Amino acid sequence: MGQRDPRVDEYIARSAEFAKPILRRVRQMVHSQCPDASETIKWGFPHFDYQDKIFCSMAAFKAHCAFGFWLGPLLQIDAKTEKAMGQFGRIASLEDLPDDKTFAKLIQAAMKLQESGAKVPARAKPKGERAPLEVPAVLAAALKKNKAARIVFDGFSYTNRKDYIDWINEAKTEPTREKRLAQTIEWLAGGKVRNWKYLKC
Repeated sequence: MGQRDPRVDEYIARSAEFAKPILRRVRQMVHSQCPDASETIKWGFPHFDYQDKIFCSMAAFKAHCAFGFWLGPLLQIDAKTEKAMGQFGRIASLEDLPDDKTFAKLIQAAMKLQESGAKVPARAKPKGERAPLEVPAVLAAALKKNKAARIVFDGFSYTNRKDYIDWINEAKTEPTREKRLAQTIEWLAGGKVRNWKYLKC
């Protein structure tokens, strides 16, 4: 059997009046359909764990509540369009929650997913265009004076060039900038990337 956490009682007691019946209903529904769910507080709001993994969570805000399943993206839920945590949008009253029958089916479906070991696929990061690199004037001038360093720098990848540019730009004092500039030219002339010391041989 799952366990109830007194901190969840305290959380509900501290919540706004409109939120209390919503949180109590969510809590009751989760425990009625998933008796083995255990309560806890993570990131400041109530979570329900099932099979030692996060199962779902609820939270109360100033004007709305939120509820969502950890594997919610894998469930057949008509997600609300309002921006809110979870899959049910901004829950401002009990009427904004699914009816008991629908709610029960969703909880049961979420349990089956959890039991199957399903995981939400990682979202691919959109590949945007890289911003053009702005070579500091001091580095550009130094590269003009050293052909070998310039050839290596121009042939380096975007990341390797950015490493040197950022290193020089991040210098907080002029002496530090000058020291880094001299080191940059020396390393470039030798065909070395900024962090060559840490590369595995």
